[in-house]
Amino acid sequence: MRPDHLSATFAALADPTRRAILARLASGETTVSELAEPFAMSLPAISKHLKVLERAGLIARGREAQWRPCQLEAGPLKEAADWLEHYRRFWEQSFDHLEEYLRELQGKEKKYGRKK
Repeated sequence: MRPDHLSATFAALADPTRRAILARLASGETTVSELAEPFAMSLPAISKHLKVLERAGLIARGREAQWRPCQLEAGPLKEAADWLEHYRRFWEQSFDHLEEYLRELQGKEKKYGRKK
């Protein structure tokens, strides 16, 4: 994935409204009007959010007569998750090393007695 795509994905995910829209689309394709229902904002405002998601490649918008159904495109989410996975492994290893160190300290404490 090119870094600009990754940046677009994270920028799109930075907004809670867009995350809620993606969560809704995970349940299946729906129209813009249906996506707008739970939000206290106008259809043009929802459309702006959808354009950000579309530019990031996170949704696809079809055309059926006057309807513009939206559907989730999960590819960029997988690429972002893969990128984050490296850092998850880093933190797990760091915590494993810390746990090992603490056990070592506890063992020494038991062996030599606690200092008061």
